[in-house]
Amino acid sequence: MTTALAAADATVYDLDGTVVDLAVDWDAVADAVVDVYAANALVPPTGDLWSLLDAAGEYGIAEAVEETIADYERAGASESTRLPLADRLAAADDRPAAVCSLNCEAACRIALETHGLDGAVEAVVGRDTVRTHKPEPESLLAAVDALGVDPDRCVFVGDSESDRVTADRAGVPFVWAADAVDA
Repeated sequence: MTTALAAADATVYDLDGTVVDLAVDWDAVADAVVDVYAANALVPPTGDLWSLLDAAGEYGIAEAVEETIADYERAGASESTRLPLADRLAAADDRPAAVCSLNCEAACRIALETHGLDGAVEAVVGRDTVRTHKPEPESLLAAVDALGVDPDRCVFVGDSESDRVTADRAGVPFVWAADAVDA
């Protein structure tokens, strides 16, 4: 077990790519979001999905873009594939656990329920749960706060550079999902 995992009083997991793989074609989602821009006679500022989401508020289409992304995520959550870290989450080893994800909260809850993991977490924080989303630290700190531990006594397990940056910004030790599987 990695030192950070062994020393932590609680664990927060990223969802997609860490605990489960959502069955989502992210390129199709980006295309659908570009279509939302086009339907509103707007030229999208980029083709990157998360940048499109971030810019949507400035264009007055935040709600429509969020709902488009969330529709795909909810559908993909019910068809998601369980990953090896789901077993670690399910075991919970008497430490509280939470999920902090860039996915919408509803999709997180659907995926957890689909794989029988909803009872293994004390909190679920999605991109729409708090005002900002990863890599800003607010969502991770909300999950840590819900677990009732100090950020430095928790560990965040994730699979992306954005997860690592989020942990760093929040002052929470970080462990790569691949390292946690082998721990």
